[in-house]
Amino acid sequence: MTDFADIRDHIAAHHGEQTEASEAFGELTLTVGRAHLLNLIAFLRDDPICRFNMLIDLCGVDYPSRARRFEVVYHFLSMAHNTRIRVKCTTDETTPVMSVVSLFPNADWYEREAFDMYGIVFDQHPDLRRILTDYGFEGYPLRKDFPLTGFVEVRYDEERKEVIYEPVVLQQEFRNFDFLSPWEGAKYILPGDEKSEAAE
Repeated sequence: MTDFADIRDHIAAHHGEQTEASEAFGELTLTVGRAHLLNLIAFLRDDPICRFNMLIDLCGVDYPSRARRFEVVYHFLSMAHNTRIRVKCTTDETTPVMSVVSLFPNADWYEREAFDMYGIVFDQHPDLRRILTDYGFEGYPLRKDFPLTGFVEVRYDEERKEVIYEPVVLQQEFRNFDFLSPWEGAKYILPGDEKSEAAE
């Protein structure tokens, strides 16, 4: 079995100029530019020393304060070495990231989810369309600047036999919950307690 340090050094020898490596919690993280993403992932999969032949997850992360606000994060597993590796690639709202579906077919729905939730565009994806939200949905729900309540809600109307959109109506005002145990007791007067104190 190949040692983790050997894998790290091997990747650095072949892709050290295109990647920035860091380690945390016993896992290696590689940050790579969009231009070198496919070459790096193909190398991680096909190289006989690496053998990261399982894509575990692909997700988006939003950092609105950055010029390239999105990170696309890939998690790979090498069954041969029982080792995980993380690959990150940054992009903005308009610049596409190359799809890895040609290398890992299971990335299809992961990339569609990142597109649906963040608006990250994947170039050469075979069927890039929304997967979790409705067809007419506007916006990207996991972006940090997306409104918490939204503006419309969707429901199926049995009488009209169709999906309808309505403005969001909150049925009650926002409440603060203290989540205290009943045995701890609240630090304020609960409604009705003022009567018991008056009786004392």
